[in-house]
Amino acid sequence: MRSTRSSAKKKTAPITESSNDLENSNQPVDHRKKEDLSRFKLQPKQKINSKRPHVTAEYDESTSPKKPANKLAGKTLIENKPEHWEEVLKNLREMRKDFDAPVDTMGCDQCPDEAASPQDKRFQTLLSLMLSSQTKDQVTHAAMLRLREHGCSLLNILNTTDEKLGELIYPVGFWKTKVKNIKRSSEMIRDVFNSDIPNTVDGLCKLPGVGPKMAHLCMKTAWGEITGIGVDTHVHRICNRLGWVKSKTPEETRKILEGWLPYDLWSEVNHLLVGFGQQTCLPVKPKCDTCLNNHLCPFSGKQK
Repeated sequence: MRSTRSSAKKKTAPITESSNDLENSNQPVDHRKKEDLSRFKLQPKQKINSKRPHVTAEYDESTSPKKPANKLAGKTLIENKPEHWEEVLKNLREMRKDFDAPVDTMGCDQCPDEAASPQDKRFQTLLSLMLSSQTKDQVTHAAMLRLREHGCSLLNILNTTDEKLGELIYPVGFWKTKVKNIKRSSEMIRDVFNSDIPNTVDGLCKLPGVGPKMAHLCMKTAWGEITGIGVDTHVHRICNRLGWVKSKTPEETRKILEGWLPYDLWSEVNHLLVGFGQQTCLPVKPKCDTCLNNHLCPFSGKQK
């Protein structure tokens, strides 16, 4: 009995084989050559330059564009210019050819003393512009004559009392406010601008009581540089009546006008329209019947 049990045990005993034998016997043999998969590894993304390379344009000398002397001269003009604007301008020049409006003889460019030093003349130009706000040219010119007789230099104005300065400029509009602005501006010119008026629009606009209109006119008259169109109440009114602009404020008028009017006309348009507004295109009861533009002016058509 023992031998039988032992033999049975031998028959049921588990057969052990090495792991290598099992792999060799059960797995199919792959005789194919293993491929190199390293080429499929992720490569870092290359930066793509989306900007186009700069190309320098070359021109023949005969056709090469010339840079304007003033950067504003190359300003792109809008396409929708007012209709018949050139004919209107021609008629305006014809009506103003005698130069007999108050602005022609008593405007701010006529106020400085020609015998004064260039520095004092620039200062007087600035003062005349500051006095001219909300004031007729006749009144401004008379006030400047009194200031010149008193001594219209930066140092003398600084040494003049507010009371005396008020007596000299009265009755210009808002004369009390202008006394303060003149004194404060004079102090800034002495302390900040080395005793001469600023030579930029930004610098001028930093002075109390000086806005864009005065700054652009001062740059033209005092420094001989055209930086923009000076738009006062006359220019603002007439440009809207002619249909040259559609705006609510003088500053808005200036920006629109500069957008389409050729740069070489900027220097004359203020003087031209101010005199026209003083003589013909009056604020109340304009003389449309004698205006050469009455057949072209939208406002004149409404008056009929």
